[in-house]
Amino acid sequence: MAAAISALLMPVAASCQLAKEKAPATTTGPTYKNEAFVGFGYTSINQVNQSNNGLGGVSLSFTRDFGRFYGVTAEGGHYLFTITHANPTSPTVDQFLVGPVLHAPLYDNLSIFVHGLIGAVHTGNISIQPDYSFAGGIGVGLDYSLSPHFGLRAYGDDIGSAFTLTPYQSGDSPHTHWNAHAAIGVTYKF
Repeated sequence: MAAAISALLMPVAASCQLAKEKAPATTTGPTYKNEAFVGFGYTSINQVNQSNNGLGGVSLSFTRDFGRFYGVTAEGGHYLFTITHANPTSPTVDQFLVGPVLHAPLYDNLSIFVHGLIGAVHTGNISIQPDYSFAGGIGVGLDYSLSPHFGLRAYGDDIGSAFTLTPYQSGDSPHTHWNAHAAIGVTYKF
């Protein structure tokens, strides 16, 4: 009798131990790890005396993703066009910055990112010595995906640097100037 009951219950116990097969994962397409950006940029020039205007120019960046939400960005820019003619001189600004970036999707094709950057800023065509300064800052931006490869980007950040207040002052300057920086342009993922 005991053997008959265990024989009847055996298939039920054995079927409870089987794992159901998982559905195959759906892929949405290839994952791109590199991203290039080019666009129009703006920077204020608070390190230039008697300057009440900013400069426009080109902003470039390259991002390498190391995960779904983080990567490293290298950013550069050359700004030489005065927005209005209120500046007493015609300065130029070059930026070379690198740092980590965190990004996350917001809604459908829209995503947000935050980056922290450090590097150097060069101010040219004016009498500031030294004309290079250590720089760093933080920024936030939005990406809108147009296709798997192309997208639009708009971002802004605040870049701090230490230039002298007096022309031809030797040595480092303890004076920190914060320059607003913004850019809008296109991205290409590959």
